[in-house]
Amino acid sequence: MAAATADVLVDTPESKPTFLQTQMGKNFLLGAAIASVLAIMAAIWLWSQQPDYKVLFSNFSDRDGGAITASLDQMAIPYKFSEGGTAILVPSEHVHDARLKLASQGLPKGGNVGFELMENQKLGVSQFHEQVNYQRSLEGELARSIESLAAVGSARVHLALPKPSVFVREQQKPTASVLLNLQQGRVLDVAQVSAIVHLVASSVPELPVSNVTVVDQAGNLLSENGKPAGGAKQLDPNQLKYVTEIQQRIIKQVESLITPLVGQGNVRAEATADIDFAQVDTAAESYKPNSPPEASAIRSQQVSEANTPGGANAAGVPGALSNQPPGAATAPLDGAAGAPPAGGANAAPTRKDSTTNYEVDKTVRYEQRPMGGIKRLTVGVLVNYRRIVDTKTGKVNVKALTAAEVAQINDLVKEAMGYSQARGDTLNVTNAPFDGVDKPATPEAQLEWWKDPANLPLAKELGRYLLLALVLGFLYFRLLRPLLRPLLRRFDQITEVPPLPPEAEMTKEEAVQAEVQRIQLEVAETNIARGYRENLAMAKTLAKDDPRVVANVVKAWVGANE
Repeated sequence: MAAATADVLVDTPESKPTFLQTQMGKNFLLGAAIASVLAIMAAIWLWSQQPDYKVLFSNFSDRDGGAITASLDQMAIPYKFSEGGTAILVPSEHVHDARLKLASQGLPKGGNVGFELMENQKLGVSQFHEQVNYQRSLEGELARSIESLAAVGSARVHLALPKPSVFVREQQKPTASVLLNLQQGRVLDVAQVSAIVHLVASSVPELPVSNVTVVDQAGNLLSENGKPAGGAKQLDPNQLKYVTEIQQRIIKQVESLITPLVGQGNVRAEATADIDFAQVDTAAESYKPNSPPEASAIRSQQVSEANTPGGANAAGVPGALSNQPPGAATAPLDGAAGAPPAGGANAAPTRKDSTTNYEVDKTVRYEQRPMGGIKRLTVGVLVNYRRIVDTKTGKVNVKALTAAEVAQINDLVKEAMGYSQARGDTLNVTNAPFDGVDKPATPEAQLEWWKDPANLPLAKELGRYLLLALVLGFLYFRLLRPLLRPLLRRFDQITEVPPLPPEAEMTKEEAVQAEVQRIQLEVAETNIARGYRENLAMAKTLAKDDPRVVANVVKAWVGANE
């Protein structure tokens, strides 16, 4: 037995196995492979535990960036910069909290400088430098005021201030340009743009409103200076909204009035309103003829009449004799009647004047028509056929409305829309079956399942799961299973230990062999259930208490390796 043992222990260089061919080497390779897999799993786990960084602030000035990073260090919030250093990134769970805390500190303050630039004026600075600093300060203050609007993210103001001149012909008005960077998804209406224009114009002396231009980040001209050439004026959003509201109100009135007659969902109406947005003020003064035969009113009338008393007029040769008074009247001797008296006296004259004043017929009319009046309405109404349900079969039949029913609906719509023939309104009521409601749909050709667009998302989802299954299968059968195969085989050998014969029938050698197998089984189970230190302590205790058993175990191992 000793000779056999000696023969086994003497190894030649040709028969000595390498380290990797021994059981210990194989165990080392298996442990290294398992350690590599565990390292990969740990790396994947650590990678998955890395925080997701999101943007805290972007497009900030250097001063604000330094203040923000200092505050983040005080709050113990990790941060990093994006590529190019244009944004500060923090973990996603700290974004909102950090923004609120920084906002309470007034950060970021923005890159615009205001009148604080004038606080550090140096002695001996030139007048040009003072003017430039004043202009920069004014631009910064205006930009800060504009940025206070909720829809404005940031703003820049450029002022062109001409030099003052003592000559009137050379005097120029200042101009201003405003560049707005609006918040995502926000827009400015006409009133807000006008407010910005008047804010800038009121802040700069001698700056007219027409010289202020407002542009957004997309290059759209927002100010009223961008009106089309030629004086053409377009409807502003408020006017378009007013037209839409009138049309929707008419549609709602018509449908709510006709629905009880034909049923829910059986009437459709559309309306078009022509709105007059011109504001007209009219003053008229007219005169009518008031001469006969037209009736007239007399304001005043004046009549004067004068009669001159009778007497002989002076006659004869001028002189003393002709100025003598006439003598006494005597009857004619010859008795002739109608003879003129001596001296040639004439009949007494009569004068009559008449003046009549008439009232002037005058009409003065003032008329003011506000804008927003309806010039013309056009309404179209489509009514579905009447649905008739058979009580016996339950089949639904459709039937056209009668002429009287259509006429009734036509009259009701006119009342609902405020129809005016003098205004030129038009109305058209049509009775027809609705396609897809009561009219049967025509059969369409069925698409193949691989051509149906509705199946594309399902196909993509199945393809993704199939690819994942293939990758996992490859990793299991090519990497994990070969690594676990020796370990599984060893477990099988341990579990397939033949049962021990009864102690009465065993010889001394069989009992030793059984004890060796029992110890091997206990050692294997202990190696699996306990750690390395516990196994080492148990082996030392066994070698101290029963060296013979340990020697037999080592002898059995050497024999197994042979």
